[in-house]
Amino acid sequence: MRELVISIRRARLSDAEGLSIVHDAAWREAYQGVLPGVALERMIARRGPEWWRQNAARGNEPGSRQMLVLEVGDQVGGYVIYGQNRMLSLPQRGEIDALYLDPVCQGLGLGRRLFRAARRDLSGRSLGSTVIWCLDANARGSQFYAGLGGAPQARAAFRIGGENFPASAWAFS
Repeated sequence: MRELVISIRRARLSDAEGLSIVHDAAWREAYQGVLPGVALERMIARRGPEWWRQNAARGNEPGSRQMLVLEVGDQVGGYVIYGQNRMLSLPQRGEIDALYLDPVCQGLGLGRRLFRAARRDLSGRSLGSTVIWCLDANARGSQFYAGLGGAPQARAAFRIGGENFPASAWAFS
């Protein structure tokens, strides 16, 4: 019998292809039928392997956004990007920019593990109070953040493909 090892670690340059594949699959799962088709395709295309390589390389620079990878066996199963809160009007010090899993990894508690790992790292950087934005139309994402104990604190609209999409800032103390 083979044992499947699941781990969370810092992103590496060699993860770029896997991150690109997970990003594509996760965004299609979350936003197909929600975002305009052309806009969704453009947003996915902008984050190809080269984008991921550049961001993994920046992860060691002071003050840069951090990226953790969920590794399932020898494959990338998800990622989280986080750092200092960029929206100064909110009191939270930390911000999770993105948390996405390959659809085959969803519903197994792995997203919770990835979220908690990012929160631990943020706390270690004195950025413990955290906010994450989620489009209101992403019901699964909103349910996930509510289940983690988050509370909607602020609202905004994000302009995507020429349309406004309401979003909520989920706060965690």
